[in-house]
Amino acid sequence: MNRLSAFAFAVSIGIAAAPAAQAGELWRATGLEQPESALFDAANNRIIVSNIVGNPGAADGNGYLSVLSLDGKTITQHWTDGMDAPKGMAISGGKLYVADITKIRVVDLASGRLIASIVVPNAVFLNDMTSDHTGKVYVSDMLADTIYRVDGDRPELFVRDALLASPNGVFADGDRLIVASWGKGIKPDFSTAEPGGLLAIDLANKAISPLPGAQNFADLDGVIAIGDTIYATAYMTGTLYRYKAGGAPQAVAHFNPGSADIGTDGKSILYVPLMNEGEIAALKLD
Repeated sequence: MNRLSAFAFAVSIGIAAAPAAQAGELWRATGLEQPESALFDAANNRIIVSNIVGNPGAADGNGYLSVLSLDGKTITQHWTDGMDAPKGMAISGGKLYVADITKIRVVDLASGRLIASIVVPNAVFLNDMTSDHTGKVYVSDMLADTIYRVDGDRPELFVRDALLASPNGVFADGDRLIVASWGKGIKPDFSTAEPGGLLAIDLANKAISPLPGAQNFADLDGVIAIGDTIYATAYMTGTLYRYKAGGAPQAVAHFNPGSADIGTDGKSILYVPLMNEGEIAALKLD
């Protein structure tokens, strides 16, 4: 079984019984198809969701994007079709960038029309995306210990280093990039020989710094930051963690396995994709 097939097997494991509502849970959007990422679109007051629909590593044309209202209602189920297995997303310059295995799809944010596909040379499994304050976009390649940077329509290698330990989630936070790593030594069931943790990359000099107290604690997926607090999901256990500098990661919510690339309104709400349930959960933070 190759790594992509193993990943497809791992993410297909569903749990029939849905967990009880989390403390602070505002709503759940249902009827989605393997939602991997939930991105808050502030300019248009909506949430954009990527739906994988099948093998996360297969170029099968099944993937699409949906649009939700801020109260969790479906505005458009099939907003953008023609994708394979869309995952993380980022907004820059009126465009939506979407990680799709070895390509970055570019969508017109106003219409939802797919306007370009950027092939990333040597990419293996593109996963999460984020944009910095200058409009540059970053995308992680989880199975290649690599992060690429895209300026307009030109992808370039940003960092490739074993220290990234299967980088999954990425989030631009001021002059640094926060990275959530899945871990080292990925096994056929996608558990790891050494679990992942949180890292920071200096955007100017590309130096990688493990965040103190947040190493080797979970196989991490999505990550965001609000102020001085970082939130990250652990896909294999469904745990949502909170971390502040000087402390240790704290579990703040527990879902079934499958919690993926979280989004936020940047203030007090998190949007948690639950891939195996086909749902998005909105949580109000304390």
